Parts: sequence; structure tokens; C-alpha cells
Amino acid sequence: MHYLYICLSYPIKWHYLAASSNNMKLFIKYMVCIRCKMVVKSELDKLGLHYKKVDLGEVDIVGSITPEQHEQLKASLLRSGLELMDDKKAILIEKIKNVIIEMVHYADEPQKINFSDYLSEKLDYDYTYLSNIFSEVTGITIEHYMIAHKIERVKELLLYDELNLSEISYRLNYSSVAHLSNQFKKVTGLTPTYFKSLKDKRRNTLNNV
Repeated sequence: MHYLYICLSYPIKWHYLAASSNNMKLFIKYMVCIRCKMVVKSELDKLGLHYKKVDLGEVDIVGSITPEQHEQLKASLLRSGLELMDDKKAILIEKIKNVIIEMVHYADEPQKINFSDYLSEKLDYDYTYLSNIFSEVTGITIEHYMIAHKIERVKELLLYDELNLSEISYRLNYSSVAHLSNQFKKVTGLTPTYFKSLKDKRRNTLNNV
């Protein structure tokens, strides 16, 4: 696959796309959930654009897209809080974020290999390069970004009350329950058990109303 810049409209705007002889790749910012994918598919269908695949942050378009279709898609996505991207660094940062989000929020089993190796293989870049560019652009490390998402996912799973701490620890690839608990308390100031008890207390209060 090779990359090219395509002039889209006047005033001149260049959108960075990955293209092959039969398809084109669009990169979309803030596309981080299943609902986002449904919104994107709906907007593509409205414009009569055919696609091979819609993943978090990426769309494989079959054939080409006209400047008019691009502007219509851009406007419709903005109304839904999504944004077509045109900067190489920004695209790479969004890819890193989407790998982490997919791994933390949507994977049922933990990765079998080290995360840095997994990310490098997934994006085909050296991890040191990815780490440096992520910190340069976002002001935080990849590790801190991933920890923030893991803690949010722990909160969700605690509130769902379907898994115990050992199961949550395994699913999110913590080395132990103690490791999870220590990281959770460091970020939130609360232990997982106390956090869960707040939900239980609120439920009991509502039941007594």
C-alpha cells in the first residue's frame, strides 16, 4: 500500500489518504465506539459510498470519493462529533489510541504478548518511535493513556457486577489483583472494593425511597 495526498476542494485542502489501485482509506478522529461505527456506515450509505471495512478510526472505501462527497461526509460527521483527519502525525496518534481502546474495552481475552510488541506489530512501527511521537503530540505517555482507559474499564466492570476482581484482573492483563487494586487507588484515591460499595449503598438508598 502506498500513500498519496489528494487535493479535495477550493480553497485548497489536502487530505492524507492511504490508497491502492482499488480502494482508499479514510481516517476519522473520535471514532472510538460501536455506535460511532454505525454512524459512519449510515453516512457512507447515504452518500452511496461503498466500503470494504469500517474499523475504529479507519474506513476502507471501495473505489474513489469525489470532492463533493468528501465535503458532504466531512460535514455530516462533524454534526455527529467525528472528524476526517489530514495530518500524518495526528492519524498515527489516533491509530495508537484506537488500538488501546479496542484492546481495553472490547477484547474478551488479554493479549498473549507484551503490549509494546503488540502495538509495534499492529501499526508496523518501532515502539520507541510510537512512544516518542505520542508523548510529543499529546503531552502524556502511552502508558498513562492506557492506564487511564484500564481504570475506566475497571469501573465499568465493577458497576456491571458480573465479574469479580480476579476475573477483572485477568481480563485487563494485570499481574495480580493487588496490582490492579494499587493502580486503581493511585488513580482514583479509592480501593476497588470501596468504589463498588458506593454503588451498592446508592442502590440500597434508592430501594428505600
